[in-house]
Amino acid sequence: MRRILHRRACAVLIALSALLPFAGATLAQTAPPAARYAIDPSHLSIGFLVDHIGYAKVLGSFRTARGGFAFDEAKGVVSDVRVEVETASVNSNWTPRDEHLRSAEFLNVAKHPLMVFTAAGAKRTGDRTFEIAGELQLLGKTQPLVLQATWNKSADSPIGGGLLGRKPYVTGISARGSFKRSAFGMNYGVANGWVGDEVALIIEFEAVRQ
Repeated sequence: MRRILHRRACAVLIALSALLPFAGATLAQTAPPAARYAIDPSHLSIGFLVDHIGYAKVLGSFRTARGGFAFDEAKGVVSDVRVEVETASVNSNWTPRDEHLRSAEFLNVAKHPLMVFTAAGAKRTGDRTFEIAGELQLLGKTQPLVLQATWNKSADSPIGGGLLGRKPYVTGISARGSFKRSAFGMNYGVANGWVGDEVALIIEFEAVRQ
């Protein structure tokens, strides 16, 4: 009896070992590849905070931007990040200040119409958090910029679909970071403390899987 049970156990083990390679191949075939995501301009907010003489911080934003990235949701891998911001779209809720921000003393939009952030990849720091170490191009200079990002949600959108009847698959991201504007040669008001050197970034967006 003992020999029969032993033989049956061996047979089961041999069968399982034979199936394992095929199971691995099946998993590899069904795992979704990295997908390209396009940022939805109607659900994109790029805000900034800059100190004003120590009294309070000015909250501003850029109204026009575009970009995208690749995201392998199964593996949690982000790659090929690129975001382009139109500098002329700056808005601080006061027209004279906005005109000053567009001038050569700040963004110099006539000569540099775009501010661009790029990153080859991202480091996963938690279940839904990432550190995106990239580069910011501004005023003709390129400097490192690190964003701390949170992956809020990925799912079929409950709205949309149109004539095709398909709901778009959407991912939502929140990101924060900061940089010193003097590193790009934007020195107005830094020496006398009128305008803060550090620019805090507040980024919120939804992106649609292509």
